[in-house]
Amino acid sequence: MNKNNYCVIMAGGIGARFWPMSRTTRPKQFIDILGTGETLIQRTFRRFERICPKENIYIVTNEIYANQVKHQLPHLPVNNILLEPAMRNTAPCIAYANYKILSVNPEANIVVAPSDHLIMDEDLFADNINVALKFAAENPWLITLGIRPTRPDTGYGYIQFDETIIDTNSHHLRKVKTFTEKPNHELAEKFIASGDFLWNAGIFIWSLKTITEAFEEYLDDINDLFKEGIGLYNTDSEKAFINDIYAGCRKISIDYGIMEKATNVYVLSADFDWSDLGTWGSLYDTRQKDENNNAVVGDDVMLYDTNNCLVNMPKGKLVVLQGLDDYIVVEEDNALLICRKNDEQEIRKFVSDIKAKKGEKFI
Repeated sequence: MNKNNYCVIMAGGIGARFWPMSRTTRPKQFIDILGTGETLIQRTFRRFERICPKENIYIVTNEIYANQVKHQLPHLPVNNILLEPAMRNTAPCIAYANYKILSVNPEANIVVAPSDHLIMDEDLFADNINVALKFAAENPWLITLGIRPTRPDTGYGYIQFDETIIDTNSHHLRKVKTFTEKPNHELAEKFIASGDFLWNAGIFIWSLKTITEAFEEYLDDINDLFKEGIGLYNTDSEKAFINDIYAGCRKISIDYGIMEKATNVYVLSADFDWSDLGTWGSLYDTRQKDENNNAVVGDDVMLYDTNNCLVNMPKGKLVVLQGLDDYIVVEEDNALLICRKNDEQEIRKFVSDIKAKKGEKFI
């Protein structure tokens, strides 16, 4: 195992599209959504233990989730939990991790990944990541993972690639042409038909040197903020410094801030089955179905003339549904959601409206 390989797991999101199961106080990465006995962040951590030493794995999360991370990952060194005092999207959290790692190993090669993705074939995943880490160590490239699309999904970002395959011993690494964030259905269908688009998995691989140079060129204001803390990381002064600079740190994604602008971006076409588990519909795709194509969680759910639905009910709740087709029906604690699967992208809006009209207790 290469001691220069590091992993940064981003775990600060609130998972609004998984409401009502995912709440502000307990977002989806800390929930056993798949019913496997492991939460999503535990699965992700275990997956990366195969790729880099445990002490080289860092979790970046909001400070309100500190105790949940410590409880669910008790073997993770406390110093490896990076606590953000505010949600500022992915670029600031990656900058924070960069300087944290720089203080211990300037030669680091880093994979950055969300905490809540579903990877079915973990051997292939590890193989793909290790190939990307090797090329990141040997070349000044910003590498992202792409997934061959199976449907014109409007909930994913898309990556257009150059047809020329870089010589990577059968692994398909190509130069990136364009990024497109969540296209409409018509455009997504065109992307699928063209054959030169991949889903953006939101998993990035680079050397610390290369990503730092990219921050200096494209996000110098954010880089300069965190650079001021050299000498403070991994000391008792780190927390106060981070709390101070986050107030002046702008909110921006790594995709928009760097990946869409840089000219040294490559995409590795991944071999493993993947889902970002970003929506109830994506969970429906992974679930076993009954004879009417319903995916049901709950011991006391009775269905009549109901097809193509996702039903997720708490233990001990008797539910009778009749006449539904292609719906999401989910109950958790004090909230019930009934929504057409085709309209699941509206759940973010529902959550925003609930917060404004009904208060924090429901979200």
